Amino acid sequence: MAETQHLLIASLPEAPRKPKSKVQKVARKAFKGTAHLSNLLPTGSVMGFQIMCPVLTHQGQCPTVASRWLTCFLVFVCAVSCFLLSFTDSFRDPRGKVRYGLATPSGLMVMDGTITLTEEEKEKYKLRFIDFLHAIMSMLVFFAISMFDQNVIRCLFPVPSEDTKELLTGLPFIIGVVCGGFFLVFPTRRHGIGSPLTKE
Repeated sequence: MAETQHLLIASLPEAPRKPKSKVQKVARKAFKGTAHLSNLLPTGSVMGFQIMCPVLTHQGQCPTVASRWLTCFLVFVCAVSCFLLSFTDSFRDPRGKVRYGLATPSGLMVMDGTITLTEEEKEKYKLRFIDFLHAIMSMLVFFAISMFDQNVIRCLFPVPSEDTKELLTGLPFIIGVVCGGFFLVFPTRRHGIGSPLTKE
């Protein structure tokens, strides 16, 4: 019975597809571009920052000079992590296992070293100028995120002037818009550590 139903369904003609309107096409591209933005910041760096920041800042109080320095160090380390992780990439080996590597000028350096890539595959993963731009932009986006964190603001700027308040409000927004626009126009093709790998 089930086999008969399956054969009947398979023999039905496909319904004609309606052509998409311009609005639908623009919306689809916008959603697809926005989905790519999630690949730009390594989730581990942001999560580590979110976990460690309240601890190091003492919920934004920063009672000592050491806690201020530790907060600055945390922001710096997480930003450098975002920068470096922008150069990682991944691929599936012949057995379907995901392998990670570091992009170099000569190709992808596989981290566990058990797999060697062909020259054609190495060329595909070669380090390019756009990778440096993505890394710098990822670092800037992380700085913008950290500038929105109230624990960091209260710790580093306990009594901000009106100019400082305006700068702390406007600058992260401007960084987000500029970097977001850049990433939409020039999306990354890398699937680094912490980024989902497509089936292809």
